Amino acid sequence: MRKEIKINNELSAGKDFLVIAGPCSVESYEQTLEIATAVKEAGANILRGGAFKPRTSPNSFQGLGEEGVKILARVGKDLSMPIITEIPSEKYIDLFCEYVDIIQVGARNMDNYYLLKELGKTKKPILLKRGMSATLEELVLAAKYITMGGNENVILCERGIRTFEHQTRNTFDISAVLALRKMTELPVFVDPSHAAGTWEMVEGLSLAGLAVGADGLMVEVHHDPDHALSDGAQSLKPKRFKKMMEKITYLKPHLTKVNKNEDNNGKL
Repeated sequence: MRKEIKINNELSAGKDFLVIAGPCSVESYEQTLEIATAVKEAGANILRGGAFKPRTSPNSFQGLGEEGVKILARVGKDLSMPIITEIPSEKYIDLFCEYVDIIQVGARNMDNYYLLKELGKTKKPILLKRGMSATLEELVLAAKYITMGGNENVILCERGIRTFEHQTRNTFDISAVLALRKMTELPVFVDPSHAAGTWEMVEGLSLAGLAVGADGLMVEVHHDPDHALSDGAQSLKPKRFKKMMEKITYLKPHLTKVNKNEDNNGKL
């Protein structure tokens, strides 16, 4: 049995297949609202958007920070959508607990144990992304830093790992979903956008995640990816996202039924 994690007392990660979608970065209220409206109409459950953007290059767009969090929260409230965004450090926990429905821990912070311990003192759902070079055991142990603090509302996320391959941004470890389902009862989501690094692969990887039993999906969507302030190359346009959601809607009842019938005795 998968652990069920309530989100806003309406959605349940681990019970329903949930889709998180939205822009890589919150650029403005208008931009976020336009994209959010499109992904909600297409069937997305949760709105994503980066406010703090830890980037490899210090010259890259670093996000709107606290203003971005508040913009995302405002759009989420306007559209009645729960929101998720990435927390950069423990000093922002109070801000995130006030405005954010799901707190995302990015790949770069997976082994920031001080942050994980502090998040363990909250009751907010936490989406914990796998580090770029982390083993699955390391990911599960990172989750324990949160759960041992008293917060058992943890969702794991496979977002691709760093390998020698350069045809994709990262290597999407599809087997991680199957392995984690044996290792833990926590819900497992996939992030094909960061795994692929190119929009052409996102749909195929998303359907693969659904097929192997992922509990949810995180996808980046932008109405004008050529002019996005970050990660435009891996962002789906709203029309493509809608077509992908139509396939997911058709396949989901059949695949989730098969996967839920599988015996899973793993425990965190």
